[in-house]
Amino acid sequence: MIYEKCQVLESRRFLLRLVEDQDCDDLLKVYSDKNALPFFNSDNCDGDNFYYPTKERMAQALGFWKMSYENGWFARLSIVDRTIKCVIGTVELCLRASSDEFNNMGILRADVRSDYEKEDILYDIIMLVLPHIPEMLGCEGILTKVPIYAVERMKAAQKAGFTKSEHFLEGKTGYAYDGYWTIK
Repeated sequence: MIYEKCQVLESRRFLLRLVEDQDCDDLLKVYSDKNALPFFNSDNCDGDNFYYPTKERMAQALGFWKMSYENGWFARLSIVDRTIKCVIGTVELCLRASSDEFNNMGILRADVRSDYEKEDILYDIIMLVLPHIPEMLGCEGILTKVPIYAVERMKAAQKAGFTKSEHFLEGKTGYAYDGYWTIK
């Protein structure tokens, strides 16, 4: 399970590992990128839209992500582009407990800088983590958010085997979120 020991995932181009304090400057470039912001999935996140325009705010988010991992709420992994030795985004993984169609499914969130919001890059990141999610989270199905305008993300999700769900994700407050894609 991911909360006992979070494995490091590697491909030729990318490395995924738990976020670290030294990722702050690189992640500030991601989470202060207004062109990337519309692609971040902030559904059910208590009003956080993941826009962190200062180093202090980014450091606070890193602290919260680390505490969340320690408490078994979710795991946030940094995506390191090995070709430039730089963190270009994060992947969040968690297990959903709910009364809707998505109960006991793993949630995959991928946030990348806007210059990385490309089909081939997103596909490589998804395929690096996807085979490990059932073992990491103890789930049989996985869901990810793909907004209707996220054309590159949609192509990457389809190529990875995800299909658009007809169901809405029910939030903690009863709000229904659309745009989820699933794979079993």
